[in-house]
Amino acid sequence: MTVTRPLYGRKLEDFRKGDVYAHPWDVTLDHGLLAFAAASFQDAMPPFASETYAKALGFASRPVHPTVLLNLGLSFSVHDVSEQAIAHLAYIDVRFPEACYAGDTVTASSEVLDVKPSSKGDRGVVSVRTLLTNQAGKVVCRFDRRALVRAGGVEGRPGSSWPQAAQATASDAHLPPELRAKIAPPVRQAGFSGFFEDFSVGDVIVHQVGKTVGDSEHMQLTQLFRNSHPIHFDEVYCKTNSFAKTRVVYGGLVLSWVLALGSRDVGGNALWDLGLDDGAHPNGTLAGDTLYASTKIISKEEHDAESGVLCLRIVGTKNVTGEGLVEQGLFEPELSKTDGKLSQKVVEITRRLLVRKRPGRR
Repeated sequence: MTVTRPLYGRKLEDFRKGDVYAHPWDVTLDHGLLAFAAASFQDAMPPFASETYAKALGFASRPVHPTVLLNLGLSFSVHDVSEQAIAHLAYIDVRFPEACYAGDTVTASSEVLDVKPSSKGDRGVVSVRTLLTNQAGKVVCRFDRRALVRAGGVEGRPGSSWPQAAQATASDAHLPPELRAKIAPPVRQAGFSGFFEDFSVGDVIVHQVGKTVGDSEHMQLTQLFRNSHPIHFDEVYCKTNSFAKTRVVYGGLVLSWVLALGSRDVGGNALWDLGLDDGAHPNGTLAGDTLYASTKIISKEEHDAESGVLCLRIVGTKNVTGEGLVEQGLFEPELSKTDGKLSQKVVEITRRLLVRKRPGRR
């Protein structure tokens, strides 16, 4: 009798710059997954909530929410990239160049961009670029990320990781073709406040409603997105392998909840998510923690007669709102600090939104 103990993911010596991994997940996006995610995140951006609104913008139907696509791409890549990782370190240049719809089938691949061992030699940082594509080969989400990985190699890994596979071409677009056509946004009888003109550079919004993370909720979503890292759902594994000695909430969910917590105030009239950048998780989140969001308006720019672009710095905190932390450097990048770090900060990221101008202003 042969006993095998297969392991997935990779350690530092298993990565080679230029390798491409075609991740094995091949998933059709059903309405059940999308409904569960929509109910959990409660994001207010109208094109992703309303079929009527989306069609008025020129979409075939309601597009899949960008954070769902990001979570799928991140999770699919865990199998080949980060199932042995210590931590996910950064979100870089996240884009959503094409719309994706319920019923589409998505797959992902990742290219190794760089491998940097630490000076101590016990770990290193791996940078990868991941593309999530639909059944037509169109890239619906692309992003770079960095992971902190243990030194060594993974023994007994099944040989089906497809290194040197062909990767789709990464799109440089920020807008899908439907919105590049500059179709006038629909007018609704009611809706959220916060049009492009209502925001001023330097404004800070401390969003007051929080989200307490449920134990079963975060594990169900993690597994619906096919994230296979045991640190998020295997309590026995976590007793010896988790820094918290228990399950840690998957960071893509923390990011999604924080973005959604601010959506009524800054995204209720958004037409598209133009991308995310300079993102990181300074501290972990556990079940039972309550998340809060705070937003700073970094810049504004004109797009066309009907819309403009807001650049936002968004910070998520746990168990306290950001109100008492603004003067302590809430919006300063945490990983660049030598002192004054905030233990309450769990995610920070820059986001660009295409936002409607106020109807009937002319």
